[in-house]
Parts: sequence; structure tokens; C-alpha cells
Amino acid sequence: MKRILPLIALLAVALPSAAQTKLNAAGATFPNPIYSKWFSTYHQMHPEVEINYQSIGSGGGIAQLKAGTVDFGASDMPLDDTKVKQMPMPFLQLPTVLGSVVPAYNVPEVKAEIKFTPEILAGIYLGAINKWNDKAIAAANPGVSLPDKSIVVVHRSDGSGTTFVFTDYLSKVSSDWKGRVGSNTSVSWPVGMGAKGNEGVAGMIRGMDGAIGYVELIYALQNKITYGPVKNAAGNFIKASLESTTAAAAGAKMPGPNDFRVSITNATGKEAYPISTFTYLLIPTQWKDQNKGKIVTDFLEWMLNEGQSMTVQLSYAPLPDSVKEMEKAALKNIR
Repeated sequence: MKRILPLIALLAVALPSAAQTKLNAAGATFPNPIYSKWFSTYHQMHPEVEINYQSIGSGGGIAQLKAGTVDFGASDMPLDDTKVKQMPMPFLQLPTVLGSVVPAYNVPEVKAEIKFTPEILAGIYLGAINKWNDKAIAAANPGVSLPDKSIVVVHRSDGSGTTFVFTDYLSKVSSDWKGRVGSNTSVSWPVGMGAKGNEGVAGMIRGMDGAIGYVELIYALQNKITYGPVKNAAGNFIKASLESTTAAAAGAKMPGPNDFRVSITNATGKEAYPISTFTYLLIPTQWKDQNKGKIVTDFLEWMLNEGQSMTVQLSYAPLPDSVKEMEKAALKNIR
């Protein structure tokens, strides 16, 4: 018996229980909290699968996928036809959740919520509105005592899908913004100071009296930063929430069976929050390692089913059923 035990122990070391597959991904900071939850939970369910995600911004995720240094990418900005043609591989742009970008601010002496119109937000980021008691802010907030304090403008310094969503919105509501700045993951900011990632912007807002910046809703909630309602296309001041984000997607129509690129900023619904968006995983459809391709497909199936039930606790809105069914059909393209 004593002679058999060392042999058993040796065999246990020599024969691992399961092969480990590691997938690398990078991109948007906007959905990082839910992605971290998903990848961790999936690893607990499937210990042989590890998905390493770098939250580096949409621009970085697109660049790394293009360079072939990651297995898949993530972006809040869907790539247009020109950018798609520049990629070295065919890929799907798959929506994962819905989220909202909020104007978060640090003006401690104002106890009431500060409401924002499209004109106010464009004016602040164009540098035309630079005091918290500006007449435009006062007009939208009657009865609120606003301080004679300079506005400290904060924006992203890295290539960012959150920046794309915010500037896409501003381009729709302000012809001046559209003409002077436009929309992209990186723009030439007229005013302000930059910070890296949603995390960096949130930290800068918290640490600077009089600051305003744009961050994904969960970052404002996690960092306990005040954020205000925004006047929507129907003329109603709407605060970002699961319900108002879902309302923004109510009328969204996808361009085609495998094409999920759609903007839902400045949606027309009465209860729609106007700076809402889908966020996307960029998934190659052709895999040299077929085992990795199968693992990614299995994960995406799980994400579209069980994974969607985890979105609400992190202040993201789940995908509409119609979009989920379209995506499940699109997964058949992954080989």
C-alpha cells in the first residue's frame, strides 16, 4: 500500500484535470464593471476558461484588435464601414448592454439637483458658459441658488467610446458643436482638462471643487458623485436610470440581421434619457484556434441569457429581447 501511494501522487501531478484556455480582450471602460462581473462569474462556472479584460478605452480596444494583440475588443462606438474595411479580419459588433452617460458635477453648496439643457452642456464644453451662476443655468434651475464659481471642465484624455457617445449627442443638439468639434472617440476639446478612463474622470470630478465631467452612470453611483437630469428631445428633464435608458432604446431599429450599429442618443420618447447608448463587443468571426472560437461562442450565448440578469445590479439596462434573438442568430457566423 505504501508503495502505491507515491505512484498515485505522481500521476495526479502529471495529469492535469483540464486544459486551461486564456482569452485576452481590451477596450471600453464604460462597460468594465459588468464585463468584470461576467468574466469572473463565467470563470467560476468554467475554471478552465479565463478571460483577461484590459479597461483601456474604446480607441485602445479597436487598435489592439486591429494589431492582433487581443482575441477580441470592446467599443462604445460602433465602427462605420470605412473603419470596418481597415480591420484585418471579419468581425461582429455585438451589443452587450445599454448604459447612460451623465453630467456629473461637484458643487457642494448647491443642495438641489442642477438641471441641464442641451444648450447648457454644449455651452460649457465650448467654453461659452464658464460660471455656475450663468444666466442659462439659472434659467433652467429657477429658485436654485447658484454660486459665482468657475466651472472646471473635465473630459477624457484617451480614445474613448464614452467621449463618442457624449459628442454624438452634442452634435445632434448643437449645430455650433457639430461644426466646430464634431463626434469621435477623440476630439479637439475647446476647453477643459483631460483624465484617463471613466475612472480617471470620476476621480478628478470628486477632487475638484466646481468640476463637471461626463461619465457612465455606474461610475457616478460608485463614486457618490452628484449628476443631473438632462432635457430630452420631447422637452422633459429626465434623469438617467434603468427605465429611462431602456426607454431610449424603445424605437431603435437595427440596420440588418448582422448589423447592430445604431445611435440612440437624443431619442424621441417622452421618458427617454437623451445620452443613452448600446455598448459593443468586437468579435472576430474566423478563428485559427477553433477551441477559442467555440469558447467565445459559448460565453456569448451565456451572456445573452443568464448574463443579462446581472445588468440591473450594476445600473446597466439589459438588451431588448428582439436584439438578443438577432444576436443569437448572428453567433452562427463565428467559426
